[in-house]
Amino acid sequence: MQTKLRMAVVIFAASLLGVSLTSAASHPAQSQTKSLTRVKQAKTSSIGMASWYGERHQGRKMANGQRFDFHELTAASWTLPLGTMIRVVNLENGKSVVVTISDRGPNQRLHRILDLSRAAAEQLNYVDRGVTPVFFSPGTYFDMREAEYDSTLIEPPV
Repeated sequence: MQTKLRMAVVIFAASLLGVSLTSAASHPAQSQTKSLTRVKQAKTSSIGMASWYGERHQGRKMANGQRFDFHELTAASWTLPLGTMIRVVNLENGKSVVVTISDRGPNQRLHRILDLSRAAAEQLNYVDRGVTPVFFSPGTYFDMREAEYDSTLIEPPV
């Protein structure tokens, strides 16, 4: 008798709260679509201001667990996944560089989209100004050196 009464109270309370007594496992597609809509998508390309950081941060631990070296071609971003290679183009002079996202930053209150290492800023030619307008997009690095001739290669059969 008490078991039936307890069950009736639980069902009544659940109906008042609007809670379904079915488990989430019985609706896997619904729970998966809800979780997918909450995932923040990373930007694929963007235009904005970039700054650089160098000597003051030398040797400090970055978000990827490695030590910062301002001689390396690295960058900090809040929106891109760590390890992403991007091509950054200086919109004032057209110079570009490929960097790897290795840290989090820059200060969002300053409305900057990237912090580049000093080496990257030197290749983009804006170290003296501190900031510059840039465009970035995920890219692939291509080695543009000429192939060496190897005389030991065999001619293909005709």
